[in-house]
Amino acid sequence: MPVPLLDVNAQNHPLEEELTAAFSRVLRTGRFILGDEVEAFEAECAAVIGAGHAVSMSSGTDALLAAFMALGIGPGDEVLCPAFTFFATAGCIARTGAIPVFCDVCPVSFNLDLESAAARLTPRTKAIVPVHLFGQAADMAGLGAFAAAHGLRVIEDVAQAIGATYQGRGCGTLGAMGCFSFFPSKNLGGFGDGGLVTTQDGEVAEQLRRIRNHGMHPRYYHATVGANFRMDALQCALLRVKLRHLGAYTAGRVANATDYIARLSRLPGVGQALAGDGGEAARIVLPQAAADRGHVWNQFTLRVPGPGRRDALKSHLTARGIGCEIYYPVALHQQACFKQLPAHAIQACPVSESLTGEVLSIPVYPELSAAQCDEVIAAIADWLHP
Repeated sequence: MPVPLLDVNAQNHPLEEELTAAFSRVLRTGRFILGDEVEAFEAECAAVIGAGHAVSMSSGTDALLAAFMALGIGPGDEVLCPAFTFFATAGCIARTGAIPVFCDVCPVSFNLDLESAAARLTPRTKAIVPVHLFGQAADMAGLGAFAAAHGLRVIEDVAQAIGATYQGRGCGTLGAMGCFSFFPSKNLGGFGDGGLVTTQDGEVAEQLRRIRNHGMHPRYYHATVGANFRMDALQCALLRVKLRHLGAYTAGRVANATDYIARLSRLPGVGQALAGDGGEAARIVLPQAAADRGHVWNQFTLRVPGPGRRDALKSHLTARGIGCEIYYPVALHQQACFKQLPAHAIQACPVSESLTGEVLSIPVYPELSAAQCDEVIAAIADWLHP
């Protein structure tokens, strides 16, 4: 039985009637840019996330860029960010004219390592960007203390973690701003690009609203240079339908991840640390959810240590019709576009470099059936013990 890495139709088609009604509602209004649908979506997102304010954006990438612009980050500044994440995190820093300074990550959570960040701090460091990678919060208590001690602003990259929590608080409410993505593969997946910035500060929220609309306020008057980062009314209306189901989507992902961990951990050669029982190296390392964090499992990411072994497993799963993907095959500090950065910004990140050769994500989307989970587990078992 083929098992796709993600099946957006399995999620969206059951909502066809509601989605069509939302489309018709927007069509009848003739209001396609900003307006009531956008404001309603923002208010509903703020309530779900636990934020004081939410400002929609044209994409998760533009959400990050707008947040950096709101902080005034630019030439001469440095921003700490993880080396192991999606490109947009660092790309947006570079687009402001600031320097992304790449930090290594934790081998268990895959999130930013504070010791690495401390070693890369300079007098020019202005902000730090924790990425709640694959749906699990970074160490926000440690990170918050570090940022406070050094006068840094914290911008959370929550692109993969809407609904995730840290010690009971929603991700996106723990820093100066939180940046979300509604790309179709995300836990709240839209019908194209879309994003959101959350903040507890009303003045910052107003600044973000101006930035996303060419810096304009009032109409045709521009005190600052902004951009066209507006999320359209139709996308907001459609996402309002899906937002009502976010809790169920999260529960489905958590159930599938819990099932994987319980069943895969019983297979010989599978563990939750690089060293298995008796000191033997695990052939597959399972992801872990920290006890004080609500993991929402945007990805279920295995580590497959050993030269060439991850690629062998990927080939095996692909041949069996099991969708899988490598997130990410090249660490950011090793990307060609950053090779001209100062040496201290692109220092070695050993954990990140190891992960690029070991990680493999398998299907965990909420509509995954029991039979499909069985198929994935059977395929992994056959590879471990042919």
